Amino acid sequence: MFTGTYTAIVTPFRNGQLDEPALERLVKAQVKGGVDGIIPVGTTGESPTLDYDEHIRVVELAVKAAAGKLKVLSGTGANSTREAIELTQRAAAVGAAGSLQVAPYYNKPTQEGVYQHFKAVAAATKLPLMLYSIPGRCGIEIAVETVVRLAQDCPTVVSIKEAGGSCDRVSQLRAALPKKFTILSGDDSLTLPFMAVGADGVVSVASNVAPKQVSAMVNAFAGGDLAKAQKLHAQFYPLFKNLFVESNPAPVKAALALQGVIAEELRLPLVPVTAKSRELVAATLKQVGLLK
Repeated sequence: MFTGTYTAIVTPFRNGQLDEPALERLVKAQVKGGVDGIIPVGTTGESPTLDYDEHIRVVELAVKAAAGKLKVLSGTGANSTREAIELTQRAAAVGAAGSLQVAPYYNKPTQEGVYQHFKAVAAATKLPLMLYSIPGRCGIEIAVETVVRLAQDCPTVVSIKEAGGSCDRVSQLRAALPKKFTILSGDDSLTLPFMAVGADGVVSVASNVAPKQVSAMVNAFAGGDLAKAQKLHAQFYPLFKNLFVESNPAPVKAALALQGVIAEELRLPLVPVTAKSRELVAATLKQVGLLK
């Protein structure tokens, strides 16, 4: 269902409001870059700082700009099951092709609670769902056994974005899940290692600024051209690393601003990167050939 490169796109702001023309440009650049899909209003899209109407407006604009040329998965997870259901249903109504569902954060449910949460979301929508396990942000992971239960009991739970940083866990997931259930890396720098043990692609932050190159790396590995994939990984590894010099998405917004794509504006409590970090991002973009 979901394989290849999916860009976790940023949400552009200008003067405190959604910058709709910039979002349209960004999505069209993703289409041109050849990615398989985009995921608006995830963590990279600063979803915690958007109100519900803004959240759905971003999805609606992304669907319109994509014009059917790539899949749009809405980030509509929450630590309240009712909220996740409402956002997912509203995203479906404006044309989302699927939904990214992050593990419930902060309130730390048991694995039974995690299972019941995702089962309830799946029962409330016809959209295919991609689970999102990122224990570093959520405080919990979606256990392998829980993923297996969901895959067995909920036909629309078809994929997982894995951001736990462990090839062992990817191996465990791959061994326990049917082949049609796809696994995507949640970390750019781990895309190739994860694909080597069975992952099917990446949900990428770096592809905001390098969609063509990240897609080429993923497609090369999937097509059996390991040498090309390794070469691209080595070339763009500094970008994969340095876009996380500070909390995401501040560095990637700095990079996009340096490229002239969006304004470098975030919503509190996030703030722009320091001057030192901006210099590092600029130097990295130049190093990898993305900025003159």
